[in-house]
Amino acid sequence: MRLYDILELMEKQRSQYQQLLAEILDHGQKVSTPQGTDALTIIGPKPMHYKLKEGFPAITERKLSEKIWQQAIAEIIAFINGARTIKELESYGCYWWKAWGTEAKAKKRNLEIGDMGPGSYGAAFHDFPTAEGENYNQFANILQQMREKPHLRTHFISPWIPQYTMRIKGRTQKVLVCPCHGWIHLRIINNKLTLHIFQRSADVPIGVPSNMVQYAALTMMIAQVLNLEADEFVHSFSDAHIYVDQIEAVKIMLDREVKPLPQMKLNPQVKDLFAFRKEDFTLENYQAHPGIWNIPVAV
Repeated sequence: MRLYDILELMEKQRSQYQQLLAEILDHGQKVSTPQGTDALTIIGPKPMHYKLKEGFPAITERKLSEKIWQQAIAEIIAFINGARTIKELESYGCYWWKAWGTEAKAKKRNLEIGDMGPGSYGAAFHDFPTAEGENYNQFANILQQMREKPHLRTHFISPWIPQYTMRIKGRTQKVLVCPCHGWIHLRIINNKLTLHIFQRSADVPIGVPSNMVQYAALTMMIAQVLNLEADEFVHSFSDAHIYVDQIEAVKIMLDREVKPLPQMKLNPQVKDLFAFRKEDFTLENYQAHPGIWNIPVAV
């Protein structure tokens, strides 16, 4: 068997997530990072496509604890409801932002301690500033547009408010962490919903599994409130990376056999996007390999 055929067979036997990890490990360029740890980096790897009827994209290469996947869903719910402080995020059940909400980071950006800033996800999604001085709720308006004109290709949401993310002389960044994900294109075809999320910066071993969960869950939430079928979740990346101190954990995940994806169930009584809470989600038939608890997180 030719080497090309062997490699092709190996790729077919890997999950989409494993293929992404392998692509970065095999072809990534080592670069320095603002976090102080080098990373293997690739720009524009192959997107991942998940038909939600076939399974929910909670990775099985290592088990995501209930605490982790529920916090991921809690985070996106908090953001679409406009949460921009760490305290507000915690009120929805997401507790992992404390590591980034340090006094030093806040002081550097002229923010109050605990404030993620006017350029953060919640501010962009719920209170996007307009030229008319309004706070524009992107999700409320996009839902209205999808109801009135479902055929449009312009159902698009952005987390990026450039005047608050720019770092140039004479201008102070006004966001604790510049948004890494959240460019969302929604498309309705034959009463079926596809959500395509573009991710600017992706920590693939640690951050991406949570992003997969929260945006696949968001696909299902939007479909339910619009009486659509949640068809496909598509996940694209620009800067996808593995930090060098995560490589050993990645090799473990690449050696593990592929397992079937679980199913996610939503509370069918919730018909208001902003009323969902993490308790409205139940992950069923989740058969994953053991967790890997010592994967470093770059802050």
